[in-house]
Amino acid sequence: MRSIWKGTVSFGLITIPVRLFTATERRDVTFHLVHGEDGGRIRFRRFCQACEEEVPFADVAKGYELPGGDMVVLDGDDFEDLPLSTSRRIEVLQFSPADQIDPVLLDRAYYLEPDPVGVKPYVLLRDALERSGLVAVVKVALRQRESLAALRVREGVFLLETMLWPDEVRPADFAFLEEGVDVRPQEVRMTESLIETMVADFDPSAYRDGYREAVQEVIEAKIAGREIVPAEAPVEEGPPADLMAALRASVEAAKKERRGAAPAKGKAAAEPSKKGGAGGEEAPGGRRTGRPA
Repeated sequence: MRSIWKGTVSFGLITIPVRLFTATERRDVTFHLVHGEDGGRIRFRRFCQACEEEVPFADVAKGYELPGGDMVVLDGDDFEDLPLSTSRRIEVLQFSPADQIDPVLLDRAYYLEPDPVGVKPYVLLRDALERSGLVAVVKVALRQRESLAALRVREGVFLLETMLWPDEVRPADFAFLEEGVDVRPQEVRMTESLIETMVADFDPSAYRDGYREAVQEVIEAKIAGREIVPAEAPVEEGPPADLMAALRASVEAAKKERRGAAPAKGKAAAEPSKKGGAGGEEAPGGRRTGRPA
């Protein structure tokens, strides 16, 4: 990994020099826009609508459009004059319980690595923060944008998660919230039962990106000149006419799936008996009795 930012963590009178690394990466299959007939790359020109000429990148500035259509042009010097108090500093503002930070506010994640001279204070703050069960609420400026962020420990390393400002989260203002919906107690109990049958520890490695794998198979087939066999799309069913019947069926299906996935509890349960299998003794003539083995 290559660091994208260098600065310090400021905690009281303590400063910890750190380097910032992007903690995540997208694994999407990337494409270029090309001419379908010959595969040539499609290029876009920076074209000015006012003078109808192509503009070199050095002459491109940022413009803010006013309600009447007029444009306010800002260049690099205008942004350099804007003070960012945390331009090279991650400033610790307070410590808070993690459950008080709404996950919808979290934006991007970064790892913090200490410089050699900052390893000891880094480890001291890391261990103290981990023992406290709290997260540090900090302020940081990245890419000319100041943000709040949460600083927590993950696998022995500080993880910095930038946050959106509260006014950047859209309100969940939907009409159905004002409607009176009658939910029967037995429907609630059946739904709770369905949830209970599907409870399991979360293991992200148990899941995969099936769409990305299918796209990669199409690309590999194209390269090899093989015929591409389209995958069958799952059949989409409409909403059930009887909600209770659908809930019962879902509970039964979840129970069967869990029983099928459960490992055998012993060798005797996995192997048939010598007299006729795990289900009972074999009667004369090849019939099976109902008595357990």
